[in-house]
Amino acid sequence: MRNSRRSDVDPFIVMDVMEAARAAEAAGRDIVHMEIGQPGTGAPAEARARLAAELEAGPLGYTVALGLPELRARIARHYGDWYGVDLDPSRVVVTSGASGAFLLAFSALFDTDARVGLGYPCYPSYRQILKALDLVPVGLSTTLEGRLQPTAATVAEAALDGLIVASPGNPSGTMLGRDDLAALSEVMTGQGGAFISDEIYHGLSYGDRAVSALEVTDDVYVINSFSKYFSMTGWRIGWMVVPEAHVRTVERLAQNMFICSSHAAQRLAFHAMDCGGELDANVAAYRRNRQILLEALPKMGLTRTAPADGAFYIYADVSHVGEDSLALSRRILDAAGVAVTPGLDFDPQAGGDWLRLSYAGPTSAIQEGAARLARFFGGGA
Repeated sequence: MRNSRRSDVDPFIVMDVMEAARAAEAAGRDIVHMEIGQPGTGAPAEARARLAAELEAGPLGYTVALGLPELRARIARHYGDWYGVDLDPSRVVVTSGASGAFLLAFSALFDTDARVGLGYPCYPSYRQILKALDLVPVGLSTTLEGRLQPTAATVAEAALDGLIVASPGNPSGTMLGRDDLAALSEVMTGQGGAFISDEIYHGLSYGDRAVSALEVTDDVYVINSFSKYFSMTGWRIGWMVVPEAHVRTVERLAQNMFICSSHAAQRLAFHAMDCGGELDANVAAYRRNRQILLEALPKMGLTRTAPADGAFYIYADVSHVGEDSLALSRRILDAAGVAVTPGLDFDPQAGGDWLRLSYAGPTSAIQEGAARLARFFGGGA
């Protein structure tokens, strides 16, 4: 039986790194995990307690495709609380993680062979999902001086049907300001293209707060998730805000693709949105971990890094080592017992010169990982 052409997507390299780390641990080795893009904490305790009571009260069946009305209303209120945006809850779509939102957005917005721009480096599944849907991912070069984010000038030259940006970005952690988002939105509107803003790392920033694209335009698909700030990766629950005229289109797709998101995950998400104290304590831990790496990396010769505005990653230039990042990440795992992610996952053009280091784990693990990396690079890597 033959495979489809659309199934010919690249592997998600970080998942392969995770498997190699798991195998090393199964063989008895102690591994520090700095590859994984998920919080080291679980869903908020109070939210879990409330969900447990609801699970005992009765079965949780299907919900409507757009999500529980109370959760959609709570998400809309979140935009008022965080960004001063008055958002109609009818524009909110609850999704099966941000991944489900990407599938819905790309399906709703683009026809076969549409050209969708993304600034390299970026989350690798963007381009793989686009390819699987017979769309054309168009990689846009960025510069460290430009904070590894696409510029309006670059986008204007690319003749795109759509553009997806992420702020804070993965793997870079860099953010787009209000003027940047406005300029990118204006370019896409002028070209009659679609603008998608991935905001799943909002809430995880260490200086200025992240700006939502909804603060500068309503002509946008905004994608967010409960995985990162809300610490709910395994629950696979996210959301999307779409223009009013697109709601029914997305609803029809959601009905057929997913029926609905997990009812239990929706209830947990609803409760988690009122657990800011515990969640902000997680952010404080990430802030400490970030500082550990920012102080340690230059001492081991890793002096060129992306500005770590947000998320929980540092993207470091390792070109001076003279070894592509995939081979280097394997050697670091074997020799130092630290799992890190090669930049080739995020940038097929220049990613061979970069590594992504996650600081989402416990502070003790980040301290140990930094010490092991120092020994590795100090030993003539």
